[in-house]
Amino acid sequence: MSTIQIKTRDGTCPSYVYKPSGTGPWPAVLVFMDGLGIRPVMLEIGERLASSGYYVLLPDLFYRSGPYEPMDPRTAFSDPEKRKVLFEKFFGPASPANVMSDTKAFLDHIAAQREVKPGPVGTTGYCMGGLMSLTAAGTYPDRIAAAASYHGGRLATDEPDSPHRLAPKMKARVYVAGAIEDQSFPDDMKQRLEDALTSAHVDHKIETYPAKHGWVMRDFPIYDAACTERHWQSLLALLDAKLKH
Repeated sequence: MSTIQIKTRDGTCPSYVYKPSGTGPWPAVLVFMDGLGIRPVMLEIGERLASSGYYVLLPDLFYRSGPYEPMDPRTAFSDPEKRKVLFEKFFGPASPANVMSDTKAFLDHIAAQREVKPGPVGTTGYCMGGLMSLTAAGTYPDRIAAAASYHGGRLATDEPDSPHRLAPKMKARVYVAGAIEDQSFPDDMKQRLEDALTSAHVDHKIETYPAKHGWVMRDFPIYDAACTERHWQSLLALLDAKLKH
């Protein structure tokens, strides 16, 4: 793993790069972090993707808010004061519009690497990153061939920047995994997203895992090992099909 700095419209974004052993070139995956920022569990995702044969870029989407200590999943949302800081200091600046501006810089960086196989890349995201992954697929359709979202929230809302509104622009194969217990992705939202992707003829699959929101993250109290392994199987199947074959 190496740490790099990527220039964006609004500053400099610390990012983490993972590469498989060997010389490449390898297909690339852009990972959109979850709502608790960069910490060991997010870095582990980069490591495993690289061990599966992918060049991985994991940017810190909270860079606009300045340096921060690793957040504690046990208190970040349950403590009212910490929750307020999280939403105002971190989530606010990491808006979909800002992150999509950043994503152009991320994709440009990936495209400039000699170790990266030319052509479209894959994306995956978790929690708020799941929203970003789908939004990126609709914002940069010619540059993203596969897009995954795991326990992503607000994927089909009444907001003008809701990802489902971008379905007509998407060219990627899309995979979405929600949780049985997830207030940010209830059944009616799942159906709304399904209808939008189907109407737009997007190659897609939406599934609901028997888990709670955030199940992939090992540092969350609701971590589910079996569903996390299912996540890896589905993610690698998506990426391998679109980027390796």
